Amino acid sequence: MTVASPDECPDTASYGCHVFPATDLAVVSGANLGDGLGCLDDLCPGDIYTLRPGAEALHLAIRDTGGRCGEFLGAGPIAPSVAAGTEYGRPGATLTLEGRLTFMGADGAQVAILLISVEGERDRPVFLPLDPIEPKVSYALIRVETEPGPVRLADITAVAFTRGTMIALAGGAPRAVEDLRPGDRVLTRDHGPQPLRWVGQRTVRAVGSCAPVVISKGTLGNDADLIVSQHQRVFLYRRGAERLARTPEVLLKALHLVEDDRVFIRRGGFVDYFNLVFDNHEIIYAEGVPTESLLVNEAMLGRLPDDLAKEVSHRFPQMTQRPHYGSEADVALLRLRGPEALHRAPRRA
Repeated sequence: MTVASPDECPDTASYGCHVFPATDLAVVSGANLGDGLGCLDDLCPGDIYTLRPGAEALHLAIRDTGGRCGEFLGAGPIAPSVAAGTEYGRPGATLTLEGRLTFMGADGAQVAILLISVEGERDRPVFLPLDPIEPKVSYALIRVETEPGPVRLADITAVAFTRGTMIALAGGAPRAVEDLRPGDRVLTRDHGPQPLRWVGQRTVRAVGSCAPVVISKGTLGNDADLIVSQHQRVFLYRRGAERLARTPEVLLKALHLVEDDRVFIRRGGFVDYFNLVFDNHEIIYAEGVPTESLLVNEAMLGRLPDDLAKEVSHRFPQMTQRPHYGSEADVALLRLRGPEALHRAPRRA
């Protein structure tokens, strides 16, 4: 997808990220007991916070006219603003970085978050985790920075497959994602066999938004458990009364399939994530399920973790892919019907 210039489409998002309402991170022990994140002057180092169970991330769509390739907030003279398609803030409102907060987890690991507000709603800020954060875990506030300088607004994990995921090759034979190499010909839904251009790998703690989603064997017709990142999208074809969008072809995030039975989030330990890049944004087959490859364009680079973004930009400086044809599924409609409506009937022995 080519990112439109501000003059062509003033409300077009340059990039986006996922944020949480500040009230979802609240003090469970300390001076501000019961309060969520708010004005920095009122925060007390030493207070213990936890993320509310069931906290759901909101998509923050950002319009950036400062020429920073959609990566930084506070790096130029023109402040980024909220773009169309956002789930937080009013399109056109200016974004403000309130500060960076650093916490110490129960295991001694430090966790940083950015506190962000928008014009006209400074009493309703949100926060962007820069490190994995999970519910019901204690985090002690140890540092408050009101002027952290330019910071990168990016999701912690991108669309990715986990170690052991079997990907269909050109002839249909499966190969584990970690064994794929550039040049391998992979089967795609729309363009037949296509050469793989790049395989990215990242190891993270499997907590919070970094914990993978397990789609149990057979749930979507998959040959084995399909384990992917929360933002990895699967491709579905639903028509008639089963449609989930304006088109029968839809892409749906694995996170939105979770119902804690046949599809659930697996937390704990570490997880190896792998990203696959082709010349085009492709639909490939993982454990027999159509899923997307990594979409490479300016908007997506703005959402990638810094190390992955730099490597992709270095390897593919001129690559600007268009997204695969198909609508983003209507999550509200899916919630009304329930994720179970997408399950396949269990196979008979």
